[in-house]
Amino acid sequence: MNPRLDSVVLEGVSPNLSPFMDADRQQAVTDIAAANHFMPLTGTTKPGPYALHLSIAEGRLIFDIRDRYGLPLTAIGLALGPFRRIVKDYQILIDSHILAVQEGRESRIQAIDMGRRGLHNEGADLMLQRLRGKIEIDFDTARRLFTLVCVLAQRVSAR
Repeated sequence: MNPRLDSVVLEGVSPNLSPFMDADRQQAVTDIAAANHFMPLTGTTKPGPYALHLSIAEGRLIFDIRDRYGLPLTAIGLALGPFRRIVKDYQILIDSHILAVQEGRESRIQAIDMGRRGLHNEGADLMLQRLRGKIEIDFDTARRLFTLVCVLAQRVSAR
């Protein structure tokens, strides 16, 4: 068994992402490709590595899990509601970070970065909790997936 993701595809990403959010997206995907732990616990017995197609549909976060060749294995949906507050707070921090950079306020940038790390940890804890019994992931993978949820939520809030 190779319990890991080979690739992550975000479906429905807003074309109007801020450069900062796009950089977060790119970094999360790069970090996941470099190191992750991901093993579906329901819906498939096929060993990894896996390809994950992540999307938001009808208020649900969809984990469309495929084999490395793109053939569907299983899909797991999570209610997006429990993530909304953390995602909203994260988006507010991103906006504050952009403003602080434009204003050249270094101490403010550092404070915002500390807040972002805290929200990432909170989001990762929630991701681990919501996926318990469905998908086994480690904390770092959960943090990166939370970042990608925030990117996908940009599309939802832009409507």
